[in-house]
Amino acid sequence: MRKNLLFKLCGIVVAMMMSVQSFSLTINEAAGWLESAYVTWTPVEGAASYRVMCRPVGGEYVRLDAPLVRDYGAYGRADALGLKAGEYQFEVTAMDAGGNAIQGETGETAPIVVRAHDHGGFAHLNYKGIGAYNDDGTLKSGAKVLYVTSATAKTVTCDVVTKSNGVAQTFTGLQAILDARQKGYDTTPLAIRMVGTIEAADMDKFSSSAEGFQLKGKNAHAEMNITLEGVGCDAAIRGFGILLRNCKSVELRNFAVMLCMDDCISIDTDNSHCWVHHIDFFYGQTGGDSDQAKGDGSLDCKGDSKYMTFSYNRFWDCGKMALCGMTGESGENFITYHHNWFDHSDSRHPRVRTMTVHVYNNYFDGVAKYGVGATMGSNVFVESNYFRHVNKPMLISKQGSDVADGGKGTFSGEDGGMIKAYGNVYAEKSANFRLVTHKESATAFDCYEADTRDEQVPATYKTLQGGTTYNNFDTDPDKMYTYTPDEADNVPAVVTGQYGAGRMQHGDFQWTFNNSVDDADYEVNAELKKAIADYESSLVGIYGNASAGDDENDAPGDTGNTDDEPGGDASAVPDDGNYACHFTGRKPSNSFYTIVGNYSDSKGQATVDGTTYTECLKIESSTSIRFTIGQEMVLTLVFAEGTVPNIKIDGTRVNATDSHIITQTLQAGTHEITKDRSFNLFYINLTPTASAITRRPMDALGGKALYYDLQGRRVPNPTHGIYIHRGKKVVK
Repeated sequence: MRKNLLFKLCGIVVAMMMSVQSFSLTINEAAGWLESAYVTWTPVEGAASYRVMCRPVGGEYVRLDAPLVRDYGAYGRADALGLKAGEYQFEVTAMDAGGNAIQGETGETAPIVVRAHDHGGFAHLNYKGIGAYNDDGTLKSGAKVLYVTSATAKTVTCDVVTKSNGVAQTFTGLQAILDARQKGYDTTPLAIRMVGTIEAADMDKFSSSAEGFQLKGKNAHAEMNITLEGVGCDAAIRGFGILLRNCKSVELRNFAVMLCMDDCISIDTDNSHCWVHHIDFFYGQTGGDSDQAKGDGSLDCKGDSKYMTFSYNRFWDCGKMALCGMTGESGENFITYHHNWFDHSDSRHPRVRTMTVHVYNNYFDGVAKYGVGATMGSNVFVESNYFRHVNKPMLISKQGSDVADGGKGTFSGEDGGMIKAYGNVYAEKSANFRLVTHKESATAFDCYEADTRDEQVPATYKTLQGGTTYNNFDTDPDKMYTYTPDEADNVPAVVTGQYGAGRMQHGDFQWTFNNSVDDADYEVNAELKKAIADYESSLVGIYGNASAGDDENDAPGDTGNTDDEPGGDASAVPDDGNYACHFTGRKPSNSFYTIVGNYSDSKGQATVDGTTYTECLKIESSTSIRFTIGQEMVLTLVFAEGTVPNIKIDGTRVNATDSHIITQTLQAGTHEITKDRSFNLFYINLTPTASAITRRPMDALGGKALYYDLQGRRVPNPTHGIYIHRGKKVVK
């Protein structure tokens, strides 16, 4: 069998996608995708990291979180996530080991276009904001963001409310964090962003014995507001799958699932308004049954799960693509499959029991066994799909093509379900192609072939076994969503195009099937399976880390509102002369500082000059505080009471001694505060040193040097608080 295996550098694609306005740093490529964008550049000699900023055209630049800025050896890459549709620009600046910009090494892109996701399908019917994102693509208010790599899946931390009184605890490990949310007290929007490949051995634990990783709500249809997404084009999980149970508002997008334990993704029991899209599904591990050579199911939906959308996914030679419903389902449930690429997969596209399902604009590309199967009173509308070299596009159990050869049928004798078909294309028909419409047989048909999209199926047409009639859900405005299908002839181009099925840029793994062989072959492709097992991402690491997340706390933990306030490098003096900064409202109170980081209100408190602060900046690997001063000044950092912190200032560790306060004298220039260990910062200030404060040398009454508050004002009778005395910090 001929094959063509290519591991591509995913940041390098066609020149048409390039949009570059570089100054000195060489930007290779910049392009928008779906509510995200990326930029790649040539590494600069002597650069230790890169500051990457993104802005809407005409707006303010915002610095990207550190884990989004990655090293691929031959190139650097950064991805901006959570963008509204529109035009954006990137600015990339090379930084030296001290965190200073390398002079002249900056590049800026020309405007690039970001598109919105396609929200067609039942998941979005009468429901807004699935997962951690608003429908416009931006993070929901107060959303938390976790960055997870192979090195941090065990050590990532997050605060989770576990009691009705709102008390939060810190949990460590990705599965442990999700298990804690199962208590049902914390529905804070949570975006889990995966960087690179995460293997089964990288995980802290698994809570599902069948699939591995589990997202589970407290009760049926529990509000979760969770998005699990990949960063860039090379995010993948390997050696395990994902189980959803009792979940409402969960989104899975933009990653690959390789060699899963049982099902790649199982939507199992009482889930609703979940959305699975732009996933690459590969082989699972070989099971014990004869039909599990390629794994069990790729994407199963059952247990009365309802209002689901599965869209823009790519299934690579998968065996049993999608089971939709078990024998115990009780309702119509309403499921949508659209714009999926069934790339030489075998069967179950989907295989439906009882449920009401819309299958439209999918690309059935070399399907060896059958396409859509309807059983047990189900209702399926198969609309404007492109079937290329598909043996049996549609089957109804115990009638038509299912039993044409005199066998017992594909579906083990189950009662039939009804299929309405309209606008489909059947191309490159195989020698075994078979499709019987109601126009050929009024009783033993594979589908009712409608002449118009809005045609209703008469009740006179029913299944031979079970007597099921079609419920005409697709023409009922009370049940159906609004959508605009593509013409079937255009589906292959749409599904395989830039914004089509699978991961961003179609992922970093490519395989070219040999249609002359693979169209009819449903055995395991041994070379493809080996390539999946041998796959390695070209990711070297996150800039500033030795590897992709080797830090104990590489992931931001509390909020995804990483406010990058302008200032820092721009001005040596705040407009109002006030250098004090706190984090009330989970954002910096002073735009003088350029701050990237995550915030929390459950990390203790600190009192400064009689004011108690309860909201803090979490000092993590992604945290950066930058500013520029025009004279010698004393920096004061106030951390949580009861801690003895340390910090890096301009790359050098600075330790507190016996209190929760750090002070350091800084010379004029640009400075950066970063993590040494994880602590929680409540207050920042800068005051002139003793030589810079205009004052009498001695107090007229006491003969002692004067005291000044953290704003540089004289305090005649200092009481409790923090003061500057003889150019040093003192605590009374």
